Amino acid sequence: MRVDLFDFDLPPESIALRPARPRDAARLLLAKGRSAPLEDHVVRDLPGLLRKGDVLVFNDTRVIPAQLEGLRGEARIGATLHKRIDLRRWQAFVRNAKRLRDGDVIAFPAGVGAVAEERGDDGSWTLHFLGDEPVEVLLERAGQMPLPPYIAGKRATDEQDRADYQTMFAAQDGAVAAPTAALHFTPDLIAALDVAGVARETLTLHVGAGTFLPVKVDDTTDHRMHAEWGTIDAATAERLNAARAAGGRVIAVGTTSLRLLESATGEDGLIRSFSGDTAIFITPGYRFRAIDGLMTNFHLPKSTLFMLVSALMGLERMHEIYAHAIAGGYRFYSYGDSSLLLPSA
Repeated sequence: MRVDLFDFDLPPESIALRPARPRDAARLLLAKGRSAPLEDHVVRDLPGLLRKGDVLVFNDTRVIPAQLEGLRGEARIGATLHKRIDLRRWQAFVRNAKRLRDGDVIAFPAGVGAVAEERGDDGSWTLHFLGDEPVEVLLERAGQMPLPPYIAGKRATDEQDRADYQTMFAAQDGAVAAPTAALHFTPDLIAALDVAGVARETLTLHVGAGTFLPVKVDDTTDHRMHAEWGTIDAATAERLNAARAAGGRVIAVGTTSLRLLESATGEDGLIRSFSGDTAIFITPGYRFRAIDGLMTNFHLPKSTLFMLVSALMGLERMHEIYAHAIAGGYRFYSYGDSSLLLPSA
């Protein structure tokens, strides 16, 4: 499909620079099927919008301080880690990369250093962190939270972002971008969902910075999707299959949860255990096998994530939903409001 079909105009003032407080006070746009009227809610209404026996699936990845600023000699080098290779090496997008050569050492703050080992075909660099301390410890000392470019370009990262850009489910270190749909959840909301009989499960997908890369081709068939590592265990898969068999709906909280669930599901519609990389690229025409709905924030024009939701709801319907959201003052992107997309409701 032509990439320009997924374009739309978004006023700059629609981009949220801080999250709603409390988190579950964010707005929630409910879309049922391809023709039902759109409904305006807030996130804390969610227990009344779901059914007893439904299951929400969360991503429990934890965002690490993966944004680094350092020096190679006198040259300033910026690095955003985006995918772990092994215990000491990460792939990174590098700013001012033309000043780097294989074997150069980048000096980051607090005595943290890394060797630029080699440049990849996609322009990223492999960084090998020096020393014996775990890389996560080094990043806590020298790194900053890697806010998306549409926020970082408008304000500086601060200490509040260390809490704001982390979900209440965060447990497994490794993401360099938050699974933002889950940022809206609070203990009070979870308690209300429990009372309503809505179950929850977790999986892990370490979100990479590639999620923010623009689509630079004219046709979706020419786009190369970035890979991310994820895992879902056999017991979780079994419970999800049982919930669907009993008539419950599996609703992914965020596109990251959705992408891993679909990667772990066979043609027979059964979710199985999964551990490894996924580069699944979902565009209109895709047949969903694992999920019955999606809770997700509002995405960038011509992005792979807007293509994904268009595959779920239909391109024309998604343009209608986004036009409603823009006209109604919904806040967009990572710190913005949310939507609940139920294609068969």
